[in-house]
Amino acid sequence: MGNGTATADLDTALEKHRTELTGYCYRMLGSSFEAEDAVQDTLVRAWRSYDKFEGRSSLRSWLYRIATNVCLDMLTAGNKRARPMDLTESTPLAQAALSPRPDNTWLEPVPDARVLPAVGDPAEAAVAKESIRLAFMAALQQLPPKQRAVLILREVLAWKASEVAELLDTTVASVNSALQRARATLAEREAAGEQGSVSDPLDEEQQKLLERYVKAFEGYDMTALTALLHEDAVMTMPPFDLWLRGPADITGFMTTLGASCAGSRLLPVTANGLPGFAHYKPDPDNGGFSPWAVQVLELSDGRITGFHCFLDTKRWFPLFGLPLHLEAESEEVEKSG
Repeated sequence: MGNGTATADLDTALEKHRTELTGYCYRMLGSSFEAEDAVQDTLVRAWRSYDKFEGRSSLRSWLYRIATNVCLDMLTAGNKRARPMDLTESTPLAQAALSPRPDNTWLEPVPDARVLPAVGDPAEAAVAKESIRLAFMAALQQLPPKQRAVLILREVLAWKASEVAELLDTTVASVNSALQRARATLAEREAAGEQGSVSDPLDEEQQKLLERYVKAFEGYDMTALTALLHEDAVMTMPPFDLWLRGPADITGFMTTLGASCAGSRLLPVTANGLPGFAHYKPDPDNGGFSPWAVQVLELSDGRITGFHCFLDTKRWFPLFGLPLHLEAESEEVEKSG
């Protein structure tokens, strides 16, 4: 009887750390699904070897040690997840062709709720959010795995150098030098303008921008949409490696290859600490609307700078808890809308 209670207590103690560990593994691996697998594996390993855990460190740092090892094992295959712009030059619209690459090529989106634990401290919450944004995630994926772990533990989770050295079985000096190298790589990317600028929790101007975006997109009004896009705005559509730059090519694509998206519906979601939408397009066969993409938007200076459409709806919509079909609204609503 007592044993059952101990087991239940251990389950509860381990489960408390699931969200933050998922966030850590997601930053390490760049994949929402691999992160969930890694955390599952971490908790199973912790469970099995709990009798060897002598409490020399806190349960939390012991779990991070296991999670780090799980992630480093998963990363030995050398696969770096990326965004389309990390792999090829942008394509002029005239040459736009949709060629998919395998799933494991791409940096994947993640719902905020799965990776951002509730924290009381607004500064801590802001750092956590910034560190899952797509541009930062893409930069992290460029770092060698050990440097990636050091950067996340030191800069995002605010661990001391001595704690990180203990976790990685290394010296404080080597932790500090890994951190310097990682920072230098990120600074280089930032200088190349790859970070984009980061919006704070949405202010009134950004809310209005999103409202105008929904109206322009659902109305498929390209003039209105052009006014909202930054001149260097980028559009990506994983699993396709095509990406487009600039309002003319983006709206040109939407009215040619993407023309079937006219009359779509957008439902708000939050992904990667950024505003996003579940995009449903009209379903001519069954009526109503069927899932087309999870859109994640990057905003800067009152414009949309990044428009990232993740098209693998069978994976993304269930992950975000989104329905796989939307009913058409009644005729009357349609007319007034």
